[in-house]
Amino acid sequence: MNFDYNPDQVTLQDSLKRFLDKNYSFAKRQELSLSQESMSSKTWEFYADIGLLGLPFEEAHGGMGGSPSDTLWIMETLGQHLTLEPYWSTAILCGSLIKTAASEEQKLDWIPRITEGSLKLALAHTEPESRYQSARVSTQARLNGKVFVLNGSKAVVLHGHVADAFLVSARTQGADHSQEGISLFWVDATSPGLSAQTYTTQDGARACDLTLKDCQVPAQNLIGASGGALASIEIALECGNAALCAEATGIMTVMNELTLAYLKTRQQFGVTIGSFQALQHRMVEMLILEQQSRSMAILAAQALSESDPPKRARDVSAAKAYICQAAQKVGQEAIQLHGGIGVTHEVSIAHYFKRLTMITLVLGDFNHHLGKVSDHLLGQP
Repeated sequence: MNFDYNPDQVTLQDSLKRFLDKNYSFAKRQELSLSQESMSSKTWEFYADIGLLGLPFEEAHGGMGGSPSDTLWIMETLGQHLTLEPYWSTAILCGSLIKTAASEEQKLDWIPRITEGSLKLALAHTEPESRYQSARVSTQARLNGKVFVLNGSKAVVLHGHVADAFLVSARTQGADHSQEGISLFWVDATSPGLSAQTYTTQDGARACDLTLKDCQVPAQNLIGASGGALASIEIALECGNAALCAEATGIMTVMNELTLAYLKTRQQFGVTIGSFQALQHRMVEMLILEQQSRSMAILAAQALSESDPPKRARDVSAAKAYICQAAQKVGQEAIQLHGGIGVTHEVSIAHYFKRLTMITLVLGDFNHHLGKVSDHLLGQP
């Protein structure tokens, strides 16, 4: 099977790399992380101009009809530059939900606004006590005439501080842990009854916790069938995890390059430390883990086209579980081989490691995904 990128993908990737190499230095990234929005409007406009924001969507709805392999190279490139823009939350997570659950009218309204860069979205699904259980939803939504009234809270809504709207999961029926009864709503960021507490995450990005108190949402803002959103949410989470796998691969690539360059220049006992055989062996192990992680990221991207939901979930979880372990090993080795300077704020390797660590925890850690693979192999539901 040929895993090389096609000419269109190569052209887009080259354009994105050239722009980020020129406009997204480590110093610029540090400056952006301290700004109010913690992102670059110029970079977001560039994403829209070259079609990245519309790549995952069908052409009939104003997109470019891209495939999961397109997401693979985009996220790998964004990972290499530690970008802060909400591409993952808007185009991948929320984009998947809109593609699978939204009505034709909603798609024609929302997707063109996403592709032109005027609409940024965030998924508000995780709750303080849900951990990684996608069906654990306590937020309530009750129909009152022509509006739904939402009450509850959402935790760690990534990129929620710049979102123009949220896709909020809420229970319209059933118990807190029930597979049935979860609905999905479009909630404008300015809706009365919606409040957000924003904070900085360890990787320099931003997230927020949402509180919904008698938040009124028009009935037409219901996405998909009432009580039947869980399947679409789980597909979106799988798309999000596959994208994170690709981003992690890009980060590991840069960490290996930085570490190898350091080994070739840092001297100890009158020679470069890269001449020590023990360190060469450790460097080789890091490179092997990077290449194996790239193979697993490809597996995750291919799995998104799988028509069998259990097999799709298994492959994505297998990729995420492996990459969680590989990321930890590569990250720790990179810091070790840099010595004390590797943990300082002024050196980029420390920030790559922070982002890599964050990826291993978002949408399920190693134990969670290993458990999902194990359950599948054992025939557990």
